[in-house]
Amino acid sequence: MSKDIKIKKGLTIRLKGEADKTLSNAPRSRTFAIRPSDFHLITPKMVIKEGAKVQAGDTIFYSKTNEAIKFTSPVSGTLTEIERGAKRVITQLTIEAEQQDTFKDFGRLDPSGADAKVIKELLLSSGCWPFIKQRPYDVIANPEVAPKAIYISMFDTAPLAADIDFALQGKEKEVQTAITALSKLTEGDVHVSVAKSGSEFSNLSDCKIHTVSGPHPAGNVGTQIAMIAPINKGETVWTVAAQDLVIIGELLLTGKYNAERVIALAGSSVKTPKYYKTRIGSEVSTFIYDSGLDEENVRVISGNVLSGTQISPKSHLGFYNNVVSVIPEGDDYEFFGWNKPIFNKISPSRALTFSWLFPKKKYELNTNTNGEHRAFVVTGNYEEVFPLDIYPLQILKACMVQDLDAMEAMGMYEVAPEDFALTEFICVSKQPHQEIIRKGLDLMYKEIG
Repeated sequence: MSKDIKIKKGLTIRLKGEADKTLSNAPRSRTFAIRPSDFHLITPKMVIKEGAKVQAGDTIFYSKTNEAIKFTSPVSGTLTEIERGAKRVITQLTIEAEQQDTFKDFGRLDPSGADAKVIKELLLSSGCWPFIKQRPYDVIANPEVAPKAIYISMFDTAPLAADIDFALQGKEKEVQTAITALSKLTEGDVHVSVAKSGSEFSNLSDCKIHTVSGPHPAGNVGTQIAMIAPINKGETVWTVAAQDLVIIGELLLTGKYNAERVIALAGSSVKTPKYYKTRIGSEVSTFIYDSGLDEENVRVISGNVLSGTQISPKSHLGFYNNVVSVIPEGDDYEFFGWNKPIFNKISPSRALTFSWLFPKKKYELNTNTNGEHRAFVVTGNYEEVFPLDIYPLQILKACMVQDLDAMEAMGMYEVAPEDFALTEFICVSKQPHQEIIRKGLDLMYKEIG
């Protein structure tokens, strides 16, 4: 039975620079990049060498620990460079693209009549499997473990997030095909969450539809899992991002791995924020400078401002990202900023900050942390923005002291770093919550998983 979910705890951060609902084709990127660091805990084993020519869909490397999980080229071209860091760890693979893509043909497949094993083999061989992530541990799903259920969030409440309904316009058939295929890979249900205010995807079949309302992080899949069926020890669930359904669906319908992405270019430093059609791994400069920047001293983030990764304007789009945020760099010092009323910043507290008086106001925030790293201060603010039935401060401390028993007891199997993005945002101690949780999950994966 479907479930209506209403989130009460959270904080909606309204920022200037939301992308206008106009879609343009980004200029063709000269190079495309794949960064193994986007695939957490994956050690790449190369299949091809520098100078090799590839088609879109050709395998470039596979996981050293599980050879079935393959990573394929988003375009056709030539692998021009394999960049390595310390201990010869591969940091980036650069492909010089051809003007027109040629695609490897994996063959069409009708999921409604296909066996789960055949669907899984197609997703693995084509490079679509990395779109499926699992909890616990928030890593690429283990194809040998059957999930209790699969969860998909069809909306995003993060600041300056892409409007998924707009980004997926005209792709209803691909989305439905992907959901039908995924429904064959679990004995449980495929849970699809849509905004209660309305969605084009409220009538999907082969899944359970849930309507969700409330402040951020209502759109986070982790929040939805916690409200529908929390994860217990020994259980595994899978998650898939909405735009990745289109790539999976197109693979099934056409036999081609088409790594196309609709990117929301947003932020107060962008002159004309809007949507661009591009591909995974493209140079972000192809569309950043097309829209223009209001200033030079900016921070470019692949992802949203709460959980994205800082990149150079000349760098490449992350594998899982569907938004690029550009905001002012906060490298200025505000004299006596702690000792005066504040009207231009957001805070859940009513002390000195008056954002609570203007709930609809949009702010132009920079990257300044407005403070320095210090020991945890117990304020009770974390619980106000954290909707999961977990004690956020206690689980953070358990991760810091590497107390595996406490981490298990307090619900570490349910969480991912992005679930702590809001607590990190409001933290008066300036602690890196997402990094702490990531290290805790890695420790559990090593010792338990």
